[in-house]
Amino acid sequence: MLTRRFGRTEISMPIFSCGGMRYQQSWDDLGLDVVEDENQKNLEATIHRSIELGINHIETARGYGTSERQLGLVLPKLPRDEIIVQTKIAPEADPEVFRKHCLESLERLNLDRIDLLGLHGINNYELHWQSVRPGGCVDVARELQAEGLVGHVGFSTHGDLPQILDTIATDRFDYVNLHWYYIYQWNWPAVLAARERDMGVFIISPADKGGMLYRPSDKLTRLCHPLHPLVFQCLFCLRRSEVHTLSLGASCPGDFDLQVSSLDYLDRIDQLLPEIEARLANAVEQATGGLAAVGWQLWPWQQDLPDWEHAPGYMNIRIMLWLRILAISFDMHEYGRMRYNLLGNGGHWFAGLNAANMDEEKVAKAVAKSSHADKIPGWLRQVHEMLGGVEVERLSKS
Repeated sequence: MLTRRFGRTEISMPIFSCGGMRYQQSWDDLGLDVVEDENQKNLEATIHRSIELGINHIETARGYGTSERQLGLVLPKLPRDEIIVQTKIAPEADPEVFRKHCLESLERLNLDRIDLLGLHGINNYELHWQSVRPGGCVDVARELQAEGLVGHVGFSTHGDLPQILDTIATDRFDYVNLHWYYIYQWNWPAVLAARERDMGVFIISPADKGGMLYRPSDKLTRLCHPLHPLVFQCLFCLRRSEVHTLSLGASCPGDFDLQVSSLDYLDRIDQLLPEIEARLANAVEQATGGLAAVGWQLWPWQQDLPDWEHAPGYMNIRIMLWLRILAISFDMHEYGRMRYNLLGNGGHWFAGLNAANMDEEKVAKAVAKSSHADKIPGWLRQVHEMLGGVEVERLSKS
């Protein structure tokens, strides 16, 4: 397995990491008594397959239900100096509660040290402040580091770019877990900011949050030929040296195969990717009537739109218009429905509401400065008709 230096941590990080949010027994915070033998056998087989492939970074979170406890049955059996273990713990208003949770995670994992401790889900400024204020959760994490219980301290985020940049700018963290993919390139300035501070960069869920690419639409499959869309995604991310590792959230041993097959194409990235990217960009341009002509990671329609906190009905207009473009350009309706119906049910992990209760007159006033103001209410109505439906909840509520 290829490795990259994980920023200032100096860890030699495999370019794929074994994410621990899909193989556990339950998303509820339950004891091992609920774990079925077959589930535990599958988890252990998945971890052993990961190690066999050279993916020795095992990543999980306190908020992943039974994941930590189940890993605690297998990790102590592995050579400790050959694995990199990361868990993530949500910041708390009371830093002593955060400390308690960290110590509990060590106990659950059955380890005396965590190599990487991430503050889980710094997604808004309230959680940012709980983390970085004097005497806050980062200070607790550094105390645990001084005690030899933690190796390095980072954070994960699903937040908006300005807040991510502000959290990085505190220079209190050694690495960051964030979203950045072909379909969601807005966080690139955060990746660059992390590089400037020599932070490790871990890309969250390129297979699922990056487009449900383990089950791509027929159109997206055609556009990415001769690569599978998930292989294209991995190569797109790994082409940038600023990216150090991609999460591979395996539910069973066989889930590694497709993403790991990306290694076979690394020496041909510059030959394969430009043609595919051109087809994808052309599909967007044709579907939107030239809306994305300047390069769709810099879509001009993003300009002069209110953020969700200032939009009528707290609607996340930018996200909804983005999902509309994915649906009409790439037939990504299944992904679009999953994300669209999470609006209003995702808390600070996926903020804002959808267009179910849209007041078109108020929307028209709110987007009046946009060069597409006359079209946006209709686009929002269209995306609700295409993607609206059954409410969706996040798997993890942490």
